[in-house]
Amino acid sequence: MGNGTSIGRVRGLGSAHEGAHHWLVQRFTAIGNLVLMLFLVGSLAMLPAYDYATMTGWASQTLPATALALLIVSVFWHARLGLQVLIEDYVHDAGTKFGVLTLLNLATIGGAAFGIVSIARLALGGAA
Repeated sequence: MGNGTSIGRVRGLGSAHEGAHHWLVQRFTAIGNLVLMLFLVGSLAMLPAYDYATMTGWASQTLPATALALLIVSVFWHARLGLQVLIEDYVHDAGTKFGVLTLLNLATIGGAAFGIVSIARLALGGAA
């Protein structure tokens, strides 16, 4: 009793033991997104003006630049996890699923890299 059907045990069918980890990481990234967004909104609300010089000066400080970089990583990771579940649930052809997941990975890694490089340029005083 307890481990599924006899034929399921023989074939090795059953839980892959991956769903709980995926679900937990998605919740952690959601909480991280919320905390970082609250910090950034509060930090932006305390700025005296919203012109280019003020915003680049704010984004070039260590704490806001770090928070922005963490937010970018967390948002893209969270989006990747959510879209991965959607693709795995609704794309049934193995070749198409592989291709779409590959495009998803490339898009999320590329978007996050672009955002981090943009923040690094601001933080390190590069040309805007």
